[in-house]
Amino acid sequence: MHATAMSPAAARGEAAYEALRRQRRNAGLLGGAILLACLLLAGWVSEFSPVALLAGLPRIGEYFGRILPSLQWANLFAGSETEGSLAFWFYRLDSWLLLLLQTAQMAALATLGGAAVALLLSFPAARNLVPSPWLHHLSRRALEATRTVPEIVYALIFVWAFGVGPLAGILAIAIHTAGALGKLFSEVMENAEMQPWEGLRASGANWAQACRYAILPQVAPNLVSYTLLRFEINVRGASVIGFVGAGGIGQELYQVIAFNYYEEISAIVLLIVLAVMLIDLVTDRLRHRLIHAAGAR
Repeated sequence: MHATAMSPAAARGEAAYEALRRQRRNAGLLGGAILLACLLLAGWVSEFSPVALLAGLPRIGEYFGRILPSLQWANLFAGSETEGSLAFWFYRLDSWLLLLLQTAQMAALATLGGAAVALLLSFPAARNLVPSPWLHHLSRRALEATRTVPEIVYALIFVWAFGVGPLAGILAIAIHTAGALGKLFSEVMENAEMQPWEGLRASGANWAQACRYAILPQVAPNLVSYTLLRFEINVRGASVIGFVGAGGIGQELYQVIAFNYYEEISAIVLLIVLAVMLIDLVTDRLRHRLIHAAGAR
């Protein structure tokens, strides 16, 4: 059976399809080449070297070997005076737990304060709710400014202003939280249904009343979910900014690292990991409950 000759229209379509495939293939190759060049340039500028990386990996293993405790099975459950026991490893457990509690309280206060500011700024930052374009841009730029500066920089400024202690850490985390949550809150509000808003505005409600009664009930579960997620992040952040004197367990961790108290380093790090895991489990369950409750309405 002989193949029939391709019609001119089909031939033109086939040629156009092949040309489009070649164009996309060439564009993909060009994009890949540009990406590879950018990665190589970034590695050269940042002095990233695979040789240095391979040379430093054994030292990382050596450091972890030093911070691991010398536990002994025979003395594992002995008192704090017996070397090789868990009690000897966590000989300052009561002080560390109090510092962990202080860190969690710092994160909680900072999260609540930052979320309150974020909520106020998120309404004018939402494009579908803002009464004037200049207010929208002003709110957006304010949120960008607060979240662009790292928390540790804010902490250094507040430590200089207020002295060493938790206050500097709370203020630093709260400012960064306001910027981060403000962006998320405003994006949630931009996806809200506008029919309730339009109905309230048409019935004579002012802008603030429409935000309160038309938009906030719709987005409240998502706002609470994002706030809980940010609380987890802030617990870790509060542990880090303690390195610059902003209070909490991070300040103690910095001291034991500075004095090379290796086993104390591993004990504190383990406590921080366990605390974050516990907070993550609790907040994750709360978030899922809020999401399911909102979906059941």
